[in-house]
Amino acid sequence: MSDTDRSYLFDVGVIALAHTAAPVRESALSYIQDAIAGDINAVVPYPALFGAHTVLTTYYGQSNADASRLLQNFMDAKRIHWYDGMPKDVVRSGFSQASEANVGGWDGYYAQVAIDQGVDTVLTIDDDFERFDAFDTEVILSPDEFSELNRFLGG
Repeated sequence: MSDTDRSYLFDVGVIALAHTAAPVRESALSYIQDAIAGDINAVVPYPALFGAHTVLTTYYGQSNADASRLLQNFMDAKRIHWYDGMPKDVVRSGFSQASEANVGGWDGYYAQVAIDQGVDTVLTIDDDFERFDAFDTEVILSPDEFSELNRFLGG
């Protein structure tokens, strides 16, 4: 891919999907691989890893140990910008974002991080981030792939 002129924030669903055996994981995995290689500028808030852990163990059926190991390995990626801040003003602004866009609190927080970090694009598997004008949103799954993922998950 090699797009170092743009920056991408990784949403929980993308991180989790890339660390599964789901049949539609390739899009997510390719972004993760590009981020690890430094071919794209990636921003990953540390809290997204906890969210990915929850998704991996709750929806994808991975053991706690396997999910922890996979995400700890991912944390070792040196070329990713790991956002470790959760200052009060970012949290407060995240809640404002959530309220104004009518999305969940976590999405509001990630949107505010994207804004504060000057992120060009949020990578996601759903369309909630399309409600924000401050950055582009790339839904990495087509509607058919999303349906296939839901079938894989038994939904």
